Amino acid sequence: MSTITREEAWKLLTTHVTQPALLKHALSVEAVMRYFAGQFGEDVDEWGAVGLCHDIDYEKYPEEHLDHARGMLEEAGLPEPFIRAVLSHGWGICSDVEPISRMEKTLFTIDELTGLVTASALVRPSRSVLDMNVKSVKKKWNTRAFSAGVDRSVIERGAAMLSMELSQVIEWTILGMRTVADEIGLAGQDLNTSEVQHNEQ
Repeated sequence: MSTITREEAWKLLTTHVTQPALLKHALSVEAVMRYFAGQFGEDVDEWGAVGLCHDIDYEKYPEEHLDHARGMLEEAGLPEPFIRAVLSHGWGICSDVEPISRMEKTLFTIDELTGLVTASALVRPSRSVLDMNVKSVKKKWNTRAFSAGVDRSVIERGAAMLSMELSQVIEWTILGMRTVADEIGLAGQDLNTSEVQHNEQ
């Protein structure tokens, strides 16, 4: 499938999205999509571009999420499989496009999970994904009051679609996010800086 380069995808995304938190989320999802694609032997760049652009209309239309995504992506000349994948991540929530392809099922599964992994990392002493493991996330998973906005049932449904154990989905998500730990602010630099300052006083 013809798609766009990473540089073009980033330019397209930042035309519509400016909020740092949303950009970090996009980078997280991109990285995880690339990781899963590599594990599955799929097109890493294609999957990454879909992940990067998946929330393209969210900042401008949070109450109408995905209602405007098709128009934005069509205007950019993106093909139907790309657009379908983006729309399918909101299946049952804000879209009636059911995930069918492995790319679609993966995006559907890991979108919410990246949020849970991020929240789990931020309450760790290191504030980092670099030393995080599956057990840490599973512990937070079972504490439903923690990141209550993350719909665990969506992730579970997605894992079942992929015929993967939840633990493996979490592991691959962590490993994917580690590849962009600096860019998404989860490499622990802030903690290290504060520790240095404290030690110097």
